[in-house]
Amino acid sequence: MLKLEARPEASRWWSLGSPLLALALTVVIGTLLFVALGKDPVRGLQVFFWDPVKTKYAIGELMVKATPLLLIALGLAVCFRSNVWNIGAEGQFVVGAILAGGVALLAGKDTTRWIVLAVLLAGVAGGMLWASVTALLRDRFNANEILVSLMLVYVAEQLLFWLVFGPWKDPGGYNFPQTKTFEAVTRIPRLMDGSRVSIGLLVALVGAALMWVFLFRTRAGFAQQVGGLAPAAARYAGFSSRRALWTALLVSGGLAGLAGALEVAGPIGQLTPYVPAGYGFAAIIVAFVGRLHPVGLVFSAILMSMFYIGGELAQSRLGLPKSITGVFQGLLLFTLLACDTLIAYRVRWQARTPKAVA
Repeated sequence: MLKLEARPEASRWWSLGSPLLALALTVVIGTLLFVALGKDPVRGLQVFFWDPVKTKYAIGELMVKATPLLLIALGLAVCFRSNVWNIGAEGQFVVGAILAGGVALLAGKDTTRWIVLAVLLAGVAGGMLWASVTALLRDRFNANEILVSLMLVYVAEQLLFWLVFGPWKDPGGYNFPQTKTFEAVTRIPRLMDGSRVSIGLLVALVGAALMWVFLFRTRAGFAQQVGGLAPAAARYAGFSSRRALWTALLVSGGLAGLAGALEVAGPIGQLTPYVPAGYGFAAIIVAFVGRLHPVGLVFSAILMSMFYIGGELAQSRLGLPKSITGVFQGLLLFTLLACDTLIAYRVRWQARTPKAVA
């Protein structure tokens, strides 16, 4: 029989190998899923893991999806390392998009390109504002940040719906619930012609580098993690657990809001009810698959964006429902949680001892 035996210390090898094993298991289960649905499993895996990278344009679309996932996951990594469970990054993403869109709508014929900076700063401010509500309720009333941040997601979505169905609705938009298309001067510059990849990709990569420096090469980053994980030890060392709470949520909210601003002023170009694309929730998986490390987050964001694009291709080419994207995301998360057991436990084969006959 198989038996789980506690390791004397956590396995560093399995800490790195667990995400790879989880991905392999996700592929195996996904193959069985395609067979059960009556689809060619080879073609199904090709749609998810090859088609998103087989052309230059496809790689560009992959980077478009990976940019918001990476930015949001970087902020969540700070939260989770600080033992602050921000589950509402989707709401912060939406509010960041709303404030950024509001600034973009102010642009006129004489507006200069400097408004792009104002659009991005408005997005950051929006995300931080929404995250500060969670921080305030946790700090003052000891409210559970998981529930508060999650419930605020739906408040943010309803605020967006009210604006695009009401005061911000484009009068010349044939009654569609959307704002007018933003002026070209407010749009995020693209990196190359023929691709939707914007400078947001560079912002995300620079953010990953800066986050690595902050977490692992600065006293403030060390204090941030200690303040969240061990408040008593932090107080003894002169670190503030309260500051760790506010810093984690404001950084996370600001990055999620920045992602929202880059999305609406980049690929979307206007506010619509479809701005909430689930990036804030998917970024939670990105954060844990990437082991809360900035370098790991880059690769896990690319993997998760492959699931997004693969799901869209599976709808059009294989006739599968839209929910197939969420299925693969869920499979990756649950297999990762299962494989993480091997970090603290090893599997032993133990011969069954025959019962003595009286």
